[in-house]
Amino acid sequence: MIYPRKQFGQHWLKSEKALAKILQAANIQPSDRVLEIGPGTGILTIKLLPLVRSLVAIEIDRDLCQTLRQKFAVPIAEQKLELIEGDILSLPLPPACTKVVANIPYNITSPILEKLLGSISNPVQQFEQIVLLVQKEIGDRIVAKAGHKAYGAMSVRVQYLAECSFICDVPASAFVPPPKVDSAVVSICPRLLTQPASDPKFLETVIKLGFATKRKMLRNNLGTVVERDRLVNILAEMQINPQVRAEDLSVEQWIKLSESLK
Repeated sequence: MIYPRKQFGQHWLKSEKALAKILQAANIQPSDRVLEIGPGTGILTIKLLPLVRSLVAIEIDRDLCQTLRQKFAVPIAEQKLELIEGDILSLPLPPACTKVVANIPYNITSPILEKLLGSISNPVQQFEQIVLLVQKEIGDRIVAKAGHKAYGAMSVRVQYLAECSFICDVPASAFVPPPKVDSAVVSICPRLLTQPASDPKFLETVIKLGFATKRKMLRNNLGTVVERDRLVNILAEMQINPQVRAEDLSVEQWIKLSESLK
């Protein structure tokens, strides 16, 4: 008997309804090569295998890997499944995979997102779609629009790199053991902006400074990169209230602001 390990943030999904929502959101095609992060007991793996061309599952837990090898024994799912024991954060992304479908560990959600998407200045353009089951708070931040209380630096960074959609809520009772928080399924489709920032590194800096103290006005947070009076003039030219805060600017406005500050 394998028990969930707290050190790996393991909460195993048991809800057939949630599984169906994940698969529906991923719109799996027979030609898809899918990456699954943290297959756990294999409940999602076994649903994916008949639908895909190939599946790479990366699991850090040695005991779970042994169980999965036994569960998907010879012929190993008609040779569709490659099971890798290791840490997704320290391994190279499987180059053939074009989709990610996973219930990821909540304690490393942000690093996983950066691994899969890259950063504004160094984007990863490998995946056509990423469907993740994440902590609801993180899911809300990923899809939040400007002015929403969940909107923050993560929202801007992820939405700069991808189209993000909320799929559904998943209650804590859908897991074993139930986590202390609810969850959500989100779909993230990486894409290139038609008008990206000309200096992505500078945009990253401006976003980081802008959200450094969330409740402060931008004219106070951006003092290290622009004089206060100049920023007020730039905001006026953009028809933005000079008392604006970071969470009030859309992704497009952040790009325009960074262009004007250079």
